[in-house]
Amino acid sequence: MTTDSKATPMAELTIRGVILGALITLIFTAANVYLGLKIGLTFATSIPAAVISMAVLRLFATGTILENNIVQTIASAAGTLSAIIFVLPGLVIIGWWQGFPYWLSACTIALGGILGVMYSVPLRRALVTGSDLPYPEGVAAAEVLKVGAGSREGLEENRRGLAAIVASAIAAASFSIVAKTKILAEEAATFFKFGAGATSVSTSFSMALIGVGHLVGLSVGVAMFIGLLISWVGIVPYLTTPVPAGADLADLVGTTFRMKARFIGAGTIGVAAIWTLLKILGPIVSGIRSALVANATRKAGNAADLDITERDLPISIVGGTILAALVPIGFLLWVFAQGGPIAANPVPVIGLTLAYVLVAGIVIASVCGYMAGLIGASNSPISGVGILAVLGASLMLAAIYGSGGGDPKQTQALIAYALFTTAIVFGIATISNDNLQDLKTGQLVGATPWKQQIALILGVLFGALVIPPVLDLLNSAFGFAGAPGAGPNALPAPQAALISALAKGVLGGDLDWGLIGIGAGIGSVVVLVDELLGRAGKLRLPPLAVGMGIYLPMALTLLIPVGAVIGHFYNRWSLRQSNPEFAERMGVLMATGFIVGESLFGVAFAGIVASTDSDAPLALVAENPWAVPLAILIFAGVIAALYAKLKNWASSPLS
Repeated sequence: MTTDSKATPMAELTIRGVILGALITLIFTAANVYLGLKIGLTFATSIPAAVISMAVLRLFATGTILENNIVQTIASAAGTLSAIIFVLPGLVIIGWWQGFPYWLSACTIALGGILGVMYSVPLRRALVTGSDLPYPEGVAAAEVLKVGAGSREGLEENRRGLAAIVASAIAAASFSIVAKTKILAEEAATFFKFGAGATSVSTSFSMALIGVGHLVGLSVGVAMFIGLLISWVGIVPYLTTPVPAGADLADLVGTTFRMKARFIGAGTIGVAAIWTLLKILGPIVSGIRSALVANATRKAGNAADLDITERDLPISIVGGTILAALVPIGFLLWVFAQGGPIAANPVPVIGLTLAYVLVAGIVIASVCGYMAGLIGASNSPISGVGILAVLGASLMLAAIYGSGGGDPKQTQALIAYALFTTAIVFGIATISNDNLQDLKTGQLVGATPWKQQIALILGVLFGALVIPPVLDLLNSAFGFAGAPGAGPNALPAPQAALISALAKGVLGGDLDWGLIGIGAGIGSVVVLVDELLGRAGKLRLPPLAVGMGIYLPMALTLLIPVGAVIGHFYNRWSLRQSNPEFAERMGVLMATGFIVGESLFGVAFAGIVASTDSDAPLALVAENPWAVPLAILIFAGVIAALYAKLKNWASSPLS
């Protein structure tokens, strides 16, 4: 297939690449589903997929960087779609489903994902080509692909770049492996009284988070740190006041954060999301307008006048697909509503639900795409978006049927319908959270957008076919905590449990709206401060990043600001070098390696956990009293040594 009317044809969307992407999808999606249900975290699949793809396609003389890009696009779409586990298991937890009906589940996942792809087409022009968002994982994947392709030519710059990626990837993977043996600590946390309340300081020893911080930059890092301070210096101590005599501080602080502080964070994210949407409405409209212009150019027979990096799916196909998808979604809603109060008068409620899916999908696709561009798809608080989506669906039903005090069976049916609606919207969220990263990678390597968009749809379909049987298998083998008849080995499914509890709270009438209101107030103040800083020409304070700092556990956020500071000082050093662009790019490659190494180990570890049915399959000791100080010393020492070596590589003349 040609990539340019005047250039030598280069293979891109090939049958070979699609098959390879599908095979990687099977492995990564199953691993992500299991890991997400067991520990509440999933791993980004684009970079591991790119690495595997390069290794396989190098066996063929005709393998290209664009074909590798298609493979990682397919695999990352399916792997990211596995985040649907944050919602669907809730239907089993509340007792509405006993398993996962295959076609109902698969079609729900597929339709939500396809809508996510379609919504992202005009967003590409607004948030990828027309913005300066950092897209840390998209940039990292592109660097991996470039170095992998360029290293064949033996160029010194690519040799050093590959060395930087390999060194930091080995360091990140090696540290993770040793930490899993429990000789070193994976996390460190201390709980203590703070004023009349209590709080905690915690961190995970994750080199990937250092890499993300380096890539996202100082502004986002500072904003996340401020959100972290608001949560752990302000909100948690206040909500734990007064500390009961003899209380277990770890349990008190942990429960307060999960059940109260995170709802405040969700309120902040909600306000920040609305404000972000309002700010990017102009670029979105401009993106749609330019897509229409491109479509008109194509229809006029002047497709060759469009650069390949500007050739999206025609906007007429995008709009038609979105409208056409509402028909099967309406049918799925009608099938699901049988046996509940909605079945008595389905047309108005299902019509309202379709309108909600349409409008909420646009909002969520925009906000998730922006968040992923800001700090990366892996660190984007997608479950926070799920909270907002289930609140909207539940409030819609509460406005029609009321909340609290009704027939328990009717309430259960409404809760189930709200979760099912959220699952569709969440499919949009997960895909839009990922595919703009993929499209950013494509932009940087010179890919054709419409071919990537086709690959994204294929990834969605592969993921939709794989996820339901994996969920059914895990439900049969372990069950989910909180579900009727769940045993002692039930999988925690933390996000699904939280989102189910929210639906119960709204429709049962016992949700604490005050917490969300407090978060909305904080978000409004942060928006105002950010705008004032912008007008003064100072360092900005992205409101969504502040909301993420409040919402996410400190263990997942503390090292991002640290990485941002390290990256900031490294980039200042780069400017003083004889080849500043090369020096700065070497920093990007080092940060990329941290993410690559930890991501690849995440895949391997998920497989080990699944095959051994053990939370700690690599543990060599039960407990090591020196694990935390050793981890701090070795973690900091390795980071310092790698950056020192990096400066040597980046400052030496290229021969």
